[in-house]
Amino acid sequence: MEFELNKINIYSLNDLLNKEIVCDCGRKHYTNMKKVLIEENAIEKTADVLRELGYKKALILSDQITWDIAAHKVAEVLDKKEFVYDTDILQGKVIPDESRIGNIVINTAKDIDIILSVGTGVICDLGKLVAYKMGIDTGIIVTAPSVDGFASKHAAMVIGKLKISYSAVCPTVLIGDVNILKQAPMSMIIAGWSDIMGKFSALSDWKISSIVNNEYYCNVISEMVKRSVQTCRNNLEKIKQRESSAIKEVMEGLVLTGIAMSFVGTSRPASGSEHHLSHCWEMKSLENGEKIAPHGIQIGVSEILIARLYKWLLEKKNEIDFLNIKNQMKNFNEAIWEKNIENYFEENAKNIINEIKTDKRYALEKRMNRLKTIETNWNEICKILEHMPSDKDMCTLMKDAGTAVYPKDINISEKEVADSVRMAKEVRSKYTILGLLDDLGLLEEFAKKMEFVCNQ
Repeated sequence: MEFELNKINIYSLNDLLNKEIVCDCGRKHYTNMKKVLIEENAIEKTADVLRELGYKKALILSDQITWDIAAHKVAEVLDKKEFVYDTDILQGKVIPDESRIGNIVINTAKDIDIILSVGTGVICDLGKLVAYKMGIDTGIIVTAPSVDGFASKHAAMVIGKLKISYSAVCPTVLIGDVNILKQAPMSMIIAGWSDIMGKFSALSDWKISSIVNNEYYCNVISEMVKRSVQTCRNNLEKIKQRESSAIKEVMEGLVLTGIAMSFVGTSRPASGSEHHLSHCWEMKSLENGEKIAPHGIQIGVSEILIARLYKWLLEKKNEIDFLNIKNQMKNFNEAIWEKNIENYFEENAKNIINEIKTDKRYALEKRMNRLKTIETNWNEICKILEHMPSDKDMCTLMKDAGTAVYPKDINISEKEVADSVRMAKEVRSKYTILGLLDDLGLLEEFAKKMEFVCNQ
């Protein structure tokens, strides 16, 4: 199958599955997903889908909440169709850490050939990683359209209080029963919608890195995700009214983003600087034993902040003195940089420092090469800055959605906003607007400025 920019609108989700796709970008894309079913009463077809794909015995993985919402219905369907299964209903607050992973592995029978995770992000991520460790497949029954990682092979785990994205397995089957999805708490539906809105900066960051670092970039995949974002943006009122067609489009947008990640082999089409801020906030909340807003709600807030950084840099586009920046780069103090990481990341600092030193991203030669490329392509980079929605537009959009807008709305202090702007570039190796600002010597200036205006 050929994957062409001018034919994006004609592809359905299932057109993209389980086949090699020859893309305009010159690469071949592939995802291990075999079946996506997003429709009313989809759960009724669970046993049929599993048999169609050749499975013999499933493990239904849920927590008590998702058991009551949907997993018990899955069990009833499997009983009715005489499909063999076990259950593992996780108790208490489910944190995707080493303990949970180990317990699930220990309690999973050897003859299970697919883990059927029923829930949202955390349950599905656990299912992915356990399936990967056991060498079996995983499937997902989604209970709320709340996150964008359902269809990706990445699993977000909390290891040593640091949120880490692991490469695991892509689900082979995904079922979204619209009758269940549209009854999810509106906060969860809007969280998924907000997560999709975060793709504005994720895609812009990806394009910037393709210029600065010659990182692989697929225009077809980027455009596919953009169109899904626009569809969800335009259907906000219908989503708030829980219209079945609009809820289905949100779910399809979240799945499409996951497929895009599988095609690229990284989370680039879905995650950039907006997610990096969120990772910092989540890490700090774990350290302090505090509750934090759902992931997608955080992304809505962080998207506004990142849009503001894009705007500020655009306003300075004619003031950039590359010669002066080159001279300032030579004054980089590794000891101070290392101390700042230790102060902020505490027990996670050592691993972060070692990773950065290994890839040498702050070595003078690398930084000088990046700056030279930035200078050469500055006009092209500025065009990306211009196409990013403004922070004002994003703020209005989040207000229209009735969700959190300012950091204070999710109990993030002005100081933590500024600190996360300074430090978020360290939590992932991905180059984003934060890395660009750092290379241009503007990150500290913008972080200080953000502390005073983040809640305005």
